[in-house]
Amino acid sequence: MNIEKHIEHTALKPETTLADIEEFCAEAKAYEFTMVCVPPLFVKKAKELTASSAVKVATVAGFPLGYNAIEAKVAEIVLAVIDGADEVEMVINTSAVKNKDWQYLANEINTVLPIIRGKGKKITVILETALMTDEEIITACDIYGAAAVDYIMAGTGYSADENAVEHIKLIRKHLTEAIQIKSAARSVNFNFARQLIQAGVNKRSCNNGIQLIQEALQQN
Repeated sequence: MNIEKHIEHTALKPETTLADIEEFCAEAKAYEFTMVCVPPLFVKKAKELTASSAVKVATVAGFPLGYNAIEAKVAEIVLAVIDGADEVEMVINTSAVKNKDWQYLANEINTVLPIIRGKGKKITVILETALMTDEEIITACDIYGAAAVDYIMAGTGYSADENAVEHIKLIRKHLTEAIQIKSAARSVNFNFARQLIQAGVNKRSCNNGIQLIQEALQQN
């Protein structure tokens, strides 16, 4: 398993510094990670730092809680695109999920998607699966599957998901193969990352990618 091809090197801690971004981008190039995900403030710099490589740059919108107004997410996405982001990862409104306001979520994705598609970018929709029932996850998959998003991510990494592997299996079951899956489940070792990948994860959003590679090499 080429674990590095599944890793999205992520630096989204609230205390992230410019030095952190420089380090993460250098690591992403050295280890051939597919992407770095950085706070909106650092998108321009990350694009500069990865310009000579195949590493893509992602950023977030509505992160980490997701209950920002649709207009606020639109503004974040527009700025991200202007700054050069290749992909935007948007947290859905979990309050709307709990209110069963599915039309709100449909309106949200249908509002932001033309902005993404119009600029040839990609979008990841983040579900805070740790806070959602199976029924809510399935309904969300129906909505975002119909919208034909690029990725669905299970979790922001802020809420511990004790059923992360089962949630990945559930999401995979209710999406077409055209929509890929990411996971931000807290992963402390390679064995757990491998379980997630075997369950259907295409990309792992994490900040310990180098550790995972080292553990993978030790097991080979």
